[in-house]
Amino acid sequence: PRTPVPRHGRRSRAALPAAPPGFVGRDAELAYGERALRGGVGRPAVRVLAVSGPAGVGKTALALRLAHRTADLFPDGGLLLGLRGPQGRPLSAAQAGAALLRRLTDDVPGVPLTDPEELTDRLRRALHGRRMLLILDDAASEQQIRPLLQAVTEGSVILTGRRRAAALDGAEHLRLDAVRPEEAVELLLAAGGERMAQDPVAVAEIARLCGCFPLALRVAAAALTARPHTTPAALAGRLRDERTRLGVLREGDLDLRSSLLTGYQEAGPALRRAFRLLSLAPAPDFTGWTVAALLGTGAEEAEETAEELVRAQLLEARTDGRSVRYGFHSLLRVLATELREAEPDAARTRREVVERLGRAYGSLARYADQRLAPGRDWRARPDAGPAGPDAAAIVGASPLAWFREEATGLVETVRQTHAAGLWPLVWDLAGSAAGYFHARAAWEEWEETHRLALDAARRARNTEAEATVQYALGDLAWQRRQADRALRHHTAAQHAFELVRDRTGVARCRIGAADVLLGQGLLEHAARRYGRALALCSAEGDLRGEVAALKGLALVNLRRGRVDVARRQLEQCGRAAERLGDRRWTEYVRRTTARLAPDPAHRLSPVGHAVEVGPGMWLIGTATAA
Repeated sequence: PRTPVPRHGRRSRAALPAAPPGFVGRDAELAYGERALRGGVGRPAVRVLAVSGPAGVGKTALALRLAHRTADLFPDGGLLLGLRGPQGRPLSAAQAGAALLRRLTDDVPGVPLTDPEELTDRLRRALHGRRMLLILDDAASEQQIRPLLQAVTEGSVILTGRRRAAALDGAEHLRLDAVRPEEAVELLLAAGGERMAQDPVAVAEIARLCGCFPLALRVAAAALTARPHTTPAALAGRLRDERTRLGVLREGDLDLRSSLLTGYQEAGPALRRAFRLLSLAPAPDFTGWTVAALLGTGAEEAEETAEELVRAQLLEARTDGRSVRYGFHSLLRVLATELREAEPDAARTRREVVERLGRAYGSLARYADQRLAPGRDWRARPDAGPAGPDAAAIVGASPLAWFREEATGLVETVRQTHAAGLWPLVWDLAGSAAGYFHARAAWEEWEETHRLALDAARRARNTEAEATVQYALGDLAWQRRQADRALRHHTAAQHAFELVRDRTGVARCRIGAADVLLGQGLLEHAARRYGRALALCSAEGDLRGEVAALKGLALVNLRRGRVDVARRQLEQCGRAAERLGDRRWTEYVRRTTARLAPDPAHRLSPVGHAVEVGPGMWLIGTATAA
């Protein structure tokens, strides 16, 4: 039995605020918190449950809901103590302790307590014999609340704060993220009334544009309630513009921007700068090398900065168990963009950051491209080390996997560099990704990036760059079976390459045109172009060009029924592919040569429907297996 405690100088049973109305969802989080506070078989009840998450995610609401669900555990009631003063400034440990002491007892000294030990002792005596639940709301640091926690010996504490209180021994941690989309819709319907229910499509869009953040959802519902003349569809329309979204999410004393700004304002100058600049990240999530490029720092400093932003709940860390990528919650990204664009030198900063990012992406993409398709870019030096990030470590053993992971960011970086007028970076980035677009049949991305690259080359009046982009657009047109367009691009590219005296470029254009002519059944025309290209490629030491020309000649001879000649040319093609180091082409040639073996059971017929003319490429109307 508990030792009786005199009631002198002590208030009656403490009372918590009412549970928040309209609370929906969070079933899993509430169940987890309740299990922690109640304990169970072989598991004692926790003394401290630390709830963390970004501003506006609903930490206080969940703590109160949980407190009322477990009220039977705390016969002496509970208290909620806010740990912030005016303008959201954190209370000191002494201020927080004095505030709690005033709530617990009338016996408070007239002068402030400055001795932490004396403060803790007074709190311990005030709490002695009382099984209470304390909610310490919006903590700024472990240092702030440690003296308070040391005084709690018989009750429990729910601690809320943006930062995870990782240094607290014995605490159970519960992190809150945005609610699930269906819970967000439920919250809007509960808070927004009948008008919300009349337009489920608009409600779903409002939930998405609010990032499924409880505070944002409540403000959106309040904004609709305050305007009887408007509709959910109209509200969704106002929220679509990121430039004004945070302004729309303000109603009465509910202000999403003000809430989100609290964490930003508590960060130091370097961290605030990083928060702003990372809003230029070109993909929803990004790795440490992207952080380093955006901030203009080394890899270690970039990782440390990103992790500090994660601890401050200004950035999210996302992992698949093998690697970590970072990203913004959508509303925090809107805030970061707004703050960055409000800077006096916003345009200059944006251009500098985009240029750093473009150079880093270009360096890595060229490295990955040389390993995905050796010799594809005849202007690249295979032995040249990348200037910038450690490409070998970042790209890893699978360049295709790296491209697949970074493709969204790379395409967006092409857009950003074009918008910034960084013309050489535009065509460099687009060209370095062409091999990946080809391998993955990413026709739309190929088209968009190279149209921007062609515009950049023309604006810069760079004939060589224009020729290279025209050649790539010809390849794209051929992959899409647009023969006339492919010939136009290849012809324009060949003329431009002749102007800049790029013999390898001329040869590649002849091969591209020959592929089109072969597909149209114009064998003599195709053979002449392949033959001239082969001579040029051999003279220039272009192994990849030799492989493509020999493959084309083999297919011409296969169409003519000269299977033995075709087989010999494919064998030459295979040897060139081996010297090139392209495993995909080597394997293709090996398989095709095996199908042309003298054994009649494996021989190809000169008539058929389709044949693979390269890794991932098919030629219509030529030889197939009989």
